[in-house]
Amino acid sequence: MSTVLVTGGAGFIGSHLADRLLAEGNRVISVDDLTTGRIANLGEARSYGKEFTFFNMDVRADGLMPLFERHRPEVVFHLAAQSGVRPSIVDPVRDASINIMGTLNVLECALKAGSRKVIYAASGGTIYGEPRRLPAKESAAQGSYPASPYGISKKIALDYLSFYSRYRGVEYTALALGNVYGPRQDPLGEAGVVAIFAGGMLAGEAVTIFGDGNQTRDYVFIDDVVHAFVQSVERGSGKLVNIGTGLESRVNGLYRLLAGIIGYEREPEHGPLPAGELRRIALDISLAPNAIAWKPWTHLEDGLAETVAFMKGI
Repeated sequence: MSTVLVTGGAGFIGSHLADRLLAEGNRVISVDDLTTGRIANLGEARSYGKEFTFFNMDVRADGLMPLFERHRPEVVFHLAAQSGVRPSIVDPVRDASINIMGTLNVLECALKAGSRKVIYAASGGTIYGEPRRLPAKESAAQGSYPASPYGISKKIALDYLSFYSRYRGVEYTALALGNVYGPRQDPLGEAGVVAIFAGGMLAGEAVTIFGDGNQTRDYVFIDDVVHAFVQSVERGSGKLVNIGTGLESRVNGLYRLLAGIIGYEREPEHGPLPAGELRRIALDISLAPNAIAWKPWTHLEDGLAETVAFMKGI
């Protein structure tokens, strides 16, 4: 049995990851300040009793080091972040504080506690800026110009991971995640368009598409993403690996798919495209099979149907 630590552990992705790690026999330490994470997401994890421990803590806190020293995690999954494009534009200092200084604190704690590896949730949807070629390869991060402070902070963290690997001996794998969706995603947040659209449709409310709806995203299902994190424990050291589907899906198409699954017949309303939002993105996933023995297996229609069923309480 290994002891592992998950930052952002009460969040959408982190809580699913904790469930998987516990099911595979690991002891899981979960850290989350509950800014966006929810205790309700930890129901399954808490059923494992003493094998699961939760700490309500900010990753920038001084108390993180004693926690690491007490539990000595072998592997750290660093998912905690300020993860919104729009909030980062409004307050870039806060974004940098959490995403850069918070990451440095996690890396320092991992180093001093003797952790073997840090697996980092990078942002495939923002670190590449507006790529010249799609799908975007990992190499596009070199010389890219992210369109938001969020993308900038997530990109800068990659350089710190590389530094700690080269000069401090802390292994890392960075996973550049596409637009992750699935059960437990917060429909009240700004990052989860699937949950936002589905929540509005299920409530019979008007749903707003920002922009003309022809912007594209690479939607990847939560179970596939969790599998990528687990696969990275023993693989992909020193690499940035795209985790997506390689497919561009238009927001308008996503709307129609969800409307069909739910039986929603209203036309969308439209609003202005917010600053910092990309027009197009899709991730080249050709590296992942060799780097971490991973590929996606969930078709968008199937993942959306499962997400809707969860939101209905089925």
